[in-house]
Amino acid sequence: MALLVNTGSTLFCTFGTATTPFKATNNPTVLVDGKPAGSIVDGDAIVNITPFGMCTTLSNPAVAAATAAALGVLTPQPCTPQTKAWTTETATVLIGGKPCLTQGCQCMCAYGGTISVTDSAQKTVIIT
Repeated sequence: MALLVNTGSTLFCTFGTATTPFKATNNPTVLVDGKPAGSIVDGDAIVNITPFGMCTTLSNPAVAAATAAALGVLTPQPCTPQTKAWTTETATVLIGGKPCLTQGCQCMCAYGGTISVTDSAQKTVIIT
């Protein structure tokens, strides 16, 4: 099984200029390495997925307007994630009745970016 995503995991957006930490909020009683584990319902912008620095896609209206004002020179603007939903691998582990998030899961932004997990905060794997 892939590593689980929990609070503190690092997320990356293909159109962002910085990584950001993930925060699981759906079921804070399920812990991985002492931190809440994420499920596919932990995909809310700002709550679970915070901004990725600056946004660089022209699909973002703020970036498009700033770029037009700069006569076509790409002008990144502050990221405001517009998350849709996490895609899940074939997860057999459920958290609060929902599939868990693993390091291979991705989330799409309405502006076209793909959000992925670059570093799972799970550091310990116990096999029994």
